[in-house]
Amino acid sequence: MRAETQNIVAAIDKSLDLLKQRMDWDTAKHRLEEFNARVEDPTLWDDPAAAQKLMRDRQMLVDAIATFETIAQEKTDQVDMIELGEMEDDQEVVTEAEEALAKLAKTAATKELEALLDGEADGNDTFLEINAGAGGTESCDWANMLARMYVRWAEKKGYKVELQSESPGDEAGIKSASYKISGANAYGWLKSESGVHRLVRISPFDSAAKRHTSFTSVKVYPVVDDNIEIEVNPADIRIDTYRSSGAGGQHVNTTDSAVRITHAPTGIVVTSSEKSQHQNRDIAMKALKSRLYQIELDKRSALVNEAHENAGDAGWGNQIRSYVLQPYQMVKDLRTRYETSDTSGVLDGDLDAFMAATLAMDVSGKSRAEATAED
Repeated sequence: MRAETQNIVAAIDKSLDLLKQRMDWDTAKHRLEEFNARVEDPTLWDDPAAAQKLMRDRQMLVDAIATFETIAQEKTDQVDMIELGEMEDDQEVVTEAEEALAKLAKTAATKELEALLDGEADGNDTFLEINAGAGGTESCDWANMLARMYVRWAEKKGYKVELQSESPGDEAGIKSASYKISGANAYGWLKSESGVHRLVRISPFDSAAKRHTSFTSVKVYPVVDDNIEIEVNPADIRIDTYRSSGAGGQHVNTTDSAVRITHAPTGIVVTSSEKSQHQNRDIAMKALKSRLYQIELDKRSALVNEAHENAGDAGWGNQIRSYVLQPYQMVKDLRTRYETSDTSGVLDGDLDAFMAATLAMDVSGKSRAEATAED
C-alpha cells in the first residue's frame, strides 16, 4: 500500500477514535438497550417534554453508532480491495479503492467535527437574525444576499427554514429578517456565523460603477427547549401589537396581529408577524428566551468580550468575514484565516468549510484573538 494511502487510512482511524471517545463506545450499546427499554414503557408519554428529550437522545446515539460502524466497515472493505488488487496486479481496482478511501476520509473528518458539537445547546434548533448596517440600499441588498445564502445552506443540510419576520428595504433588499432553522445541530453549526459580514463589489445601484463596501450583522441564538428553564418577569416586558407590512399580494397580513416584545432590563426587542396573534406571542416569547439564554451561555463560557465584539455595530472593525467580488474574487474569514476564491459557491450556501474551521479552532482552545494574531 502506498504511503499516501496509509496516511489516509491513519486519518480515518484518528477520526474513528474521536467518534468512539465522544459516544463512550464501551457503554454505547448498553445505553441503547436502556433507551429501548424506556421507549417501551407505556407511561413514557405521560411527560411529553421528557419523552421527546429521551427520543431525541436515543436517536442521536443510534446515529452515532451507525456512523461509526459504517465508516469502520467501509474502511476495512476498501483496504481489503487495495490489498487484493495489489496481489492480482489490478491497478484499476486499486485506484478505485484509493479514491473511495479519500472520499471516506472527508466524510469521517466531517463526522468528527460534528461529534465536537457537544455544547449544552449545540444540538438545538436556532434563530438567525440578519440586520443591514449603515449604507442604505447597498446594505439592504447585501442583507438580502446573506439571507439567501443561509437559506440555501440550510436547505442543503435538509433543515427546515421558517421566516419569522422581515422588514423590506426602501428601494431594494431587506432592512432585517429573522428565521427559525430546525435540524440536528443547527445552532452548533450556525453559532460561528454571529458577527459582521463585509461585502466589497461594484455597486449595481451606482451609475458610475464605483466600488462600494457594505456591512450587515448576523446574530444566532439557540432555540430554548422545555428542558432549559428561562424565567421572564412579566413586569420586565412590554408587548405591542401592530399592523405587519409586506411586499404586497396575497401574503400581506392586513390585521393588527404582529407582535413586538421589548425586554426592559436588556433592551432586547423581538418581533413576529405570522397571521395569528396568539402564535406570534408564542414565537416572540421563545425568541426572547433564546436571546436571554444566549447571554447566559456567554457568561458561563467567559466569552462576554468576544460576544460583544462579534455582535457590535455593523461597520469597520467588527467584521468576522469579508466577501470581495471586485477587484478580485475572495471570501476570507478574519478569525481562522480560511479563504476561498469560490465566491459564487459561498454565496450559494457552501459554508461548511468556514464553519468547520471555526469549530476546529474553538476546540483547539485558541481564542479568536489569538488565532487572528498568528496570521
